[in-house]
Amino acid sequence: MFNNKILLITGGTGSFGKAVLNRFLASDIKEIRIFSRDEKKQDDIRKKYNNPKLKFFIGDVRDIDSIRSALRGVDFVFHAAALKQVPSCEFHPMEAVKTNVLGTENVIEAGIQCGVKRIVCPSTDKAVYPINAMGISKAMMEKVMVAKSRGLENTDLVVCGTRYGNVMASRGSVIPLFIDQLKDGKPFTITDPNMTRFMMTLEDAVELVLYAFKNGKNGEIFVQKSPAATIETLAKSILDLFHKKDHKIDIIGTRHGEKLFETLLSREEMANVVDEGDYYRIPPDLRDLNYGKFVEVGEKKISQSEDYNSHNTTRLDKEGMKNLLLKLDFIRDLLAGKQVEFID
Repeated sequence: MFNNKILLITGGTGSFGKAVLNRFLASDIKEIRIFSRDEKKQDDIRKKYNNPKLKFFIGDVRDIDSIRSALRGVDFVFHAAALKQVPSCEFHPMEAVKTNVLGTENVIEAGIQCGVKRIVCPSTDKAVYPINAMGISKAMMEKVMVAKSRGLENTDLVVCGTRYGNVMASRGSVIPLFIDQLKDGKPFTITDPNMTRFMMTLEDAVELVLYAFKNGKNGEIFVQKSPAATIETLAKSILDLFHKKDHKIDIIGTRHGEKLFETLLSREEMANVVDEGDYYRIPPDLRDLNYGKFVEVGEKKISQSEDYNSHNTTRLDKEGMKNLLLKLDFIRDLLAGKQVEFID
C-alpha cells in the first residue's frame, strides 16, 4: 500500500508524529514530509536520522497556503498537529479552535485540492462528553472531518479518524512527570487515586493509525480496545519498578477540566459501533438536512446501550500495569541505568 508513496505528517516533530515517522521509515515508503512550525526540532530530526527519505516543511496548519504547498504530490497525510494540553486550551480556547478545528479543515481542503488519497485525523477520548476546551475543540474536529467526508463520493480521497486514550509517556503526560519527581526526590502529585485513564503505548497508537490507513472509509473513526488503570495503580507500579515503595505520594485534588474517568465511545456510538476484534469502527452519521425520517421514528437500541469508558473497560492491577510500563523503551533504559531523554 505504501510502496513508492509520499506521506506527510503534520505536527511531525511531536511525540506522536515522531512515532509514526519511525514506523514508516522502516517501510518501503518513498518519502516522508515533516510539516511543523518548529525549525529547531526539525533540525534535530534531520541530524538524528540523516535519511534521504525525509523532507522538511516549515508551516502552520492555520495557514492553508503553507499546507497546500507542502501537500503537492503527497499520497497520504497523518494529521497530528494539534493543541493538546488541557490548561493551555482552557486559557486560550480560540487558539485551540484555530489549530484543532480550522487547521483540520485546512488540511482536508488542501488535501482535496492536491489530490491526496488518504488523510487520518487523530482525536482523543476527551472529545467524548467533553467538559474542557481541548476536548470540545477535538469533538468539533471530528465533526469537521465527518462533514467534509460527506462530499467525497466522487473523489479518490478517504478521510477518517482515530480516537485514543492516554498515550503513555507522550509529551505532557503523567509518566514523565512522575519520573522527574522521582529523580528530584519530590513527592508524586496525584489528583484523585480513583481516577482512571485508558493506557496505550505509542506503538499501539501507531498500529491504530496504520489500521485506519488500510481499512478506513470516509467519515469513520477507529478506536482501539484498551485497558485502563487508576492513577494510584500507575504511581505505585512505577515506584515498585524503581524499588521506591516508600516514596511519598501527595493527593492534590482534581484539577479544573479533568474527569474522574474518560470515555472512548459514547452510548449513542456504542449503539451503532462495529466490533472488529482489537478495534471498534464508528460509522459516520450520513444524514443530510432532510432528516425527518430519523427524528420522527426513534430507535430503542440507543437507550439500551452503555458507553465504553475507563471505568468499565479491562482494569489493570499493579502487575498488569508494570508489564505495560516495561514495554516502554525509556522505562527499560532507566532501569538499566542509561541516560534518557524524555519523548517530546
